[in-house]
Amino acid sequence: MEVFVRVAEAGSFTAVADHLNVARSAITRQIAGLEAHLGTKLLARSTRRLSLTSSGAAYLEKCREILAMVEAAEGDLAGEKRAPRGPIRISVPMSFGIRHLVPLISDFITTYPEVTVDLEFTDQRVNLIEGGLDFTVRISQQIDPTLVIRRLSTSELTVVAAPAYLDRHGRPQHPDELLGHHCLSYTLAPSSGWSFRIDGEYRTVPIKGRLQMNNGDALLEAAIRGLGITNQPTFISAQAVQAGLLEEVLAEYSATELQIYAVFPGSRYVPHRVRVLVDYLAERLGPTPYWTRAVPRVSA
Repeated sequence: MEVFVRVAEAGSFTAVADHLNVARSAITRQIAGLEAHLGTKLLARSTRRLSLTSSGAAYLEKCREILAMVEAAEGDLAGEKRAPRGPIRISVPMSFGIRHLVPLISDFITTYPEVTVDLEFTDQRVNLIEGGLDFTVRISQQIDPTLVIRRLSTSELTVVAAPAYLDRHGRPQHPDELLGHHCLSYTLAPSSGWSFRIDGEYRTVPIKGRLQMNNGDALLEAAIRGLGITNQPTFISAQAVQAGLLEEVLAEYSATELQIYAVFPGSRYVPHRVRVLVDYLAERLGPTPYWTRAVPRVSA
């Protein structure tokens, strides 16, 4: 039953076989045996992808409910509510994960020595089911309302540059002036411009520059070296601003708030050990995180 749920959600025998570290043929035999036992086809095979039959879709929902109740019952009997234990697999953004989550998760596994954590760092969106993930951390202005989420914290985007760069090229007084500057951009951003609140409304302002990267810490280093202006979340830029290595500009326009979420794989039961970790992260990060409090707000 559990193998069927994994195959149905991943849409692939191979992905499940790789995750369970078994031969693909072993997975196909189990599904074929289940279909023979039930006397109906659960999956429609094609050369490109597996899909659920109508019987398979109905059976999948029942399987999810049963497995959730089994896991909950086993967790209670095993005493997980007293001492979380077992593996947790997470995907987290690179800079946020290294800077802020690694210390917290290190403290967590010290507190709960029977918990093991497999932490994957990537700024790319991942498929939680195919990756066998318990949850992923996402940072965004907006989140898909269909996702199962838990809010962990918040951050803000701030426009920063080295004082030496600003002394040479001038301090922009309005977002439209950014076209006259070297802007260091993040290649994974959904837009080619930067969003600002101008005259009470958010507007995307075009930018230009000779350097773009797919990592916020790399962009921060380039800005510290005086190569241009960058737009970074406070969880990356706060320490450099506080140390005087960077200066915030356009503060009255750049109030873009980012939400930091834990995203779970569908409507699955969330194991107790995972809930305890997510609660721990939300409590330690807090609604007003330390990196926001550390940034002195500077007017242009």
